[in-house]
Amino acid sequence: MKKTITLFVLCLMCAATALAQQPKYVFYFIGDGMGLNQINTTELYLASLNNKLGIEHITFADFPYSTFATSFSASSDVTDSAAAGTALATGHKTKNGMLGMSADSVARNSIAVWAKNSGKKVGICTTVNIDDATPGAFYAHQTYRGHYHSIGHDLAKSGFEYFAGSDFRRPEENGVELHKVCEDAGYTYAYGYEEGKAKWANADKLIMVQKKDRPRNIPYAIDRNENDLTLPQIVETGINMLMKDNKKGFFFMVEGGAIDHACHGKDAMTTIKDILDFDDAIKLAVEFYKKHPKETLIIVTADHETGGMVPGNGRYELNLKALQYQTCSTDAVTHKLNAIKKNRMKKTWEDIKEVLSESFGLFTQVPVSWRDENALHEAYEAAFEGNAKEENWYSTNSALAAKARDILNKNAMVSWASSAHSGCYVPVFTLGVGAEKYHGRINNIEIPEITAKIAGYKK
Repeated sequence: MKKTITLFVLCLMCAATALAQQPKYVFYFIGDGMGLNQINTTELYLASLNNKLGIEHITFADFPYSTFATSFSASSDVTDSAAAGTALATGHKTKNGMLGMSADSVARNSIAVWAKNSGKKVGICTTVNIDDATPGAFYAHQTYRGHYHSIGHDLAKSGFEYFAGSDFRRPEENGVELHKVCEDAGYTYAYGYEEGKAKWANADKLIMVQKKDRPRNIPYAIDRNENDLTLPQIVETGINMLMKDNKKGFFFMVEGGAIDHACHGKDAMTTIKDILDFDDAIKLAVEFYKKHPKETLIIVTADHETGGMVPGNGRYELNLKALQYQTCSTDAVTHKLNAIKKNRMKKTWEDIKEVLSESFGLFTQVPVSWRDENALHEAYEAAFEGNAKEENWYSTNSALAAKARDILNKNAMVSWASSAHSGCYVPVFTLGVGAEKYHGRINNIEIPEITAKIAGYKK
């Protein structure tokens, strides 16, 4: 009898210990397109501003546990965001283009659904559209990532407590308006950070997007003004929303989606600024962790690498400090140049040089060789007299803006392999309860499985 009681007590103690080791709060950060070199270039750039060799540390890269993961999909060694997002969300490989489904077209629930089924509140947010591939992988089941209106319907059905980012890509189709569908499903809409702050306390479920008088899509960090949403604001509002009347905890997926867009555009400084914005959002999670150290797990990873970014272009040196003179994205420079062309404003080459100086620091802060100036002038004539452009997955840029960007990249000694994804490993950084479980080279489908096991989610 005594042995039986002792065994029973030991079992209770083991169960209590296991329960105590389960994180109540899980943050799952995904830097879209953010490979190891994007992180390294950012830290090298910060050091260069202080005239230092080496790196200046960013928050998440100093997490106590780090490893790397493969990113291939079920159809290619080079994944797209839908397949990679599905892997990170559901623990299943799928074909490029498919969302929330395995390669055999079977719908697969995500770790967000597992958390919801385990009594947790759920938040899904991003800096790009809330129906984009990575956020969509956590709540939608579609054979093709471009079925945006259907993805929006899946969002409304999810019942997750919080969504934030850029608004729907295709809000209306066949007379059906997604905003109304979401409102009928119990969601409160908040337009902008101030409205989000005012509404979260009384909302059962909240969707926060850009203010109505701002561009529908959240601009890059380098282009934002004080009226645009930022990822830290989105995370702050999300933490408040998910902690409200909550005794069981939450699962919060946060995507730095615009990192990928900047890398598709081979825009080094815009990439760095969005990684720093991503890091600022992670700092809020770290502050939360400090208040709840025995209940919190933070994972930071990426779905894939974009652009084949490399800090170096053949010489045994870098000049990343030159990037500080870029004041807006290549896309924004294109908008400036297109406005000049559309208004048929008579601008001399000297006037255009002034635009390039204001935007990229060329000529005034960054030296431009005779050969490079000739190349810029040729691009100017091609863009203004013709319609020369450079296209990538997310934008179409003026040939002149693209050439100016390339010259700044060359001066800073940053190289790009392409304007598309690569098959590179992606980083995994972890902090908090169970962080040590992510170790050794792992497959990206293992990340949600490990996380669910640590958190005790019911599938």
